[in-house]
Amino acid sequence: MFYLIALLIVLLIIAWLILIYNRLVKLRILTEQAWADVDVQLKRRHDLIPNLVETVKGYASHERKTLEEVVKLRNVATSATSPQEKIEAENMLTRALRQLFALAENYPDLKASANFQKLQDELARIEETISQARRYFNAVVRDYNTAISVFPNNLIAGPLGFSPKIFFETEEEQRAVPQVKF
Repeated sequence: MFYLIALLIVLLIIAWLILIYNRLVKLRILTEQAWADVDVQLKRRHDLIPNLVETVKGYASHERKTLEEVVKLRNVATSATSPQEKIEAENMLTRALRQLFALAENYPDLKASANFQKLQDELARIEETISQARRYFNAVVRDYNTAISVFPNNLIAGPLGFSPKIFFETEEEQRAVPQVKF
């Protein structure tokens, strides 16, 4: 009878460990899938940028420095490999794109261009989709990081190689509320 109770306790502990492990694996896979979704949207943005730059070039050819910076940062963003590198590169690219659109304000013909407006609208849609994908990714990372940090999961997560994931956060200056002056 004692052996039967001991066996039952051991089986319950093993089942409990398996459940925790499977939940952690599921959450890790969700974070990887959520990052892939963000990455797809970032690729869509990268594919749109050359068209946008070419359109602006036709109207603002003497603004070469800004255009070259956008192209350079796009190339950096597409060649980044780790999530941390991609996040940093994407934040720099976002700043450069804002400068590009600010530059467009100085060229009424460019602002009136149907092609530029179409590209700007498409980029705005992509940016919104990126924002949604980033929010989902951050929510999944939060759940994963919480799951590997709480007791008793942390007793299993650490030895089995589950490490915290980083959030896709925007830089402080992107969070700032724009000032409107009349």
